[in-house]
Amino acid sequence: MIDTAALRAGNRRALAKAITLVESLRAEHRAEAQRLLEALLPHTGRSIRVGISGIPGVGKSTFIEAFGIHLIAAGHRVAVLAVDPSSPVAGGSILGDKTRMETLSREDGAFIRPSPSQGALGGVAHKTRETMLLCEAAGYDVIIVETVGVGQSEYEVASMVDFFLVLMLPNAGDELQGIKRGIMELADALVINKADGESLGLANRTRQHYQNAMNLLSHGGFWVPRVTTCSAAEKRGIAEVWQMIGEYRQGGEASGELAARRARQNGEWLRKLIGEMLEQRFRADPRVRAELPRLEARVVRGEITPYSAAMQLLG
Repeated sequence: MIDTAALRAGNRRALAKAITLVESLRAEHRAEAQRLLEALLPHTGRSIRVGISGIPGVGKSTFIEAFGIHLIAAGHRVAVLAVDPSSPVAGGSILGDKTRMETLSREDGAFIRPSPSQGALGGVAHKTRETMLLCEAAGYDVIIVETVGVGQSEYEVASMVDFFLVLMLPNAGDELQGIKRGIMELADALVINKADGESLGLANRTRQHYQNAMNLLSHGGFWVPRVTTCSAAEKRGIAEVWQMIGEYRQGGEASGELAARRARQNGEWLRKLIGEMLEQRFRADPRVRAELPRLEARVVRGEITPYSAAMQLLG
């Protein structure tokens, strides 16, 4: 049993055990996890949820560490949910963000949880949404979700956070072309990291280039996506990023759009869960488990189409 009083008091051990329970694939653990989440639900929703994505090498972990330390110094409590690629051998996290955010992990006001993606698309783990609720119930008022990286499916984080930030490198040309337009359309801000040394001038020159691109993809409503620069390594520009997020939150709360966004996200979450639960029940059906290997073999041999095999299983 999870000690909910200890969890709500901010006990890291109780929070870690609760997240492990939520991530469990065992049916009895899932039922217990849902009871826990329902009990804690009244104590959630008071944080600002920030999603951070970017191509490998852009410095996501360095930025998050500098950002987190700045927030803690300002009196906030920060939870970092860092989603790592899964090991094909053991299924656990490969990169281990606690080793890449060593200074932040030692802060009393920080909680870092590396979670394996376990094959989930969208750059987030299967239970990231539930984990955010647990962290909020434990008193963390800033929740940061770090995705695996930018790719074709790295969009799902935007459907579970209040503010979606994409880190960029200070070279406008090829990188801007290489990032999927869908990511650009979802981003609330682009932050050009590593704007230091010889790259400082380049970063300042290309900032307007990015801003022009973002203006074309403006969401409408109260917020126009912004572009700013920072150097996480030199701790410059971090305060300005937090100020920008604060302005977004203030405007979103005043207009009601932030509450509407979370309501839409809950609806999307429900629809996603329905799909996942239907697939789980389908795969657990003894008739499906008996027929699936035979039909897979026929598909591999080219005797029937995958569509035909799927229809037979659904029937």
